[in-house]
Amino acid sequence: MRKSANIIGKSEKMNEMLSMIGQVATTDISVLITGASGVGKEMAAKAIHRNSKRKHEKLITVNCAAIPTGIIESELFGHKKGSFTGATESRKGYFEAADKGTIFLDEIGELPLEIQAKLLRVIEQGEFIRVGDTKSEKIDTRIIAATNRDLLLEVKEKNFRQDLYYRLKTVNINVPSLVEHMDDIFDLVERFGFEFTVKNDIPYKGFDSAAIDIMKSYEWPGNVRELKNVVESLLVMNKGKRITADIVKEKLNMETISSNMNLPMPVDMESDQVERELILKQLLYLRQDINDIKQILVNPSASASVSGETTPSNSALFLPSPNSISSPHDNKENIEDASMYALNEDTIGEISLDELEHEMIKRCLEKFKGNRRKTAQVLNISERTLYRKIKEYEI
Repeated sequence: MRKSANIIGKSEKMNEMLSMIGQVATTDISVLITGASGVGKEMAAKAIHRNSKRKHEKLITVNCAAIPTGIIESELFGHKKGSFTGATESRKGYFEAADKGTIFLDEIGELPLEIQAKLLRVIEQGEFIRVGDTKSEKIDTRIIAATNRDLLLEVKEKNFRQDLYYRLKTVNINVPSLVEHMDDIFDLVERFGFEFTVKNDIPYKGFDSAAIDIMKSYEWPGNVRELKNVVESLLVMNKGKRITADIVKEKLNMETISSNMNLPMPVDMESDQVERELILKQLLYLRQDINDIKQILVNPSASASVSGETTPSNSALFLPSPNSISSPHDNKENIEDASMYALNEDTIGEISLDELEHEMIKRCLEKFKGNRRKTAQVLNISERTLYRKIKEYEI
């Protein structure tokens, strides 16, 4: 089972998950996979499909958060020719493409309520109606869904249909966070390291046991995805070298700079590095749209700051105080001692707008332990926009 599932890990938590996958894989029952961002929910979905009676048919993966609201119905269920402007021909949707096979609906908590109703009909009756059509289409598709949200809370807040929730939750497989199975880190690092170096033709000298110990002491807020990114980064920056504890420690310290607001600014950095870190640290707390931030960076002498106050006469980049944002739900605009957070435009240096945006999103995700909803609220952007940015920057 472990080999066919292609799942790495021998810990108790991973064995429990594998056991559940083995029990449900051979049935046609709908499955809900839960777990934090980056734990490997798609991996679990693929394992179910590989061990099912549909394993020789297609597995269609759909990320519900990545599809714009206006076209999501057409993407899922297809459309009839002439049903809307630009529909020059009839088109099958993802469900029809997955007929006889399996469809994996990732980020299902992002589906609009009206689409949830149509999905419920597919689960209960095995049929749907294309956009612009009146005739029902029958399909035989197994549905696997995944989310990092608390769907029961979403039900209570009227964001998710209760009937759909209970139909999906017939079987719930939880993928553990990396901190819950740290004993698997060595196997994960070896797999990621070997695959990456083979793919990129880089000599692989492995990781010292002390380096693995350092990794086991890290919290990994981004879970397995973050571990994979760190391993690949270490191998790129240290080609042909055996990865030591010091190399890992330096990398992880860089990853956590300013992620904890109680930490002091490093004192052994050059002044321009300190200023760069201060900029990135404060960007974590910006509440306005990313586009507003870009405009200010491009034109720091603009008459209005991100907080709605006038900018200082020295054309500094004005950033809000960390204390001005106590939670993603707090709308209070309370900037304390503006002079403490006024940074000269020259400190931006060679940092590009994309780098700033990337760092801001990354720091927010770390602060909220991968919670995209809270991150989007703090950044004042939609979760769909946030998801596209995460995918664009490969965070």
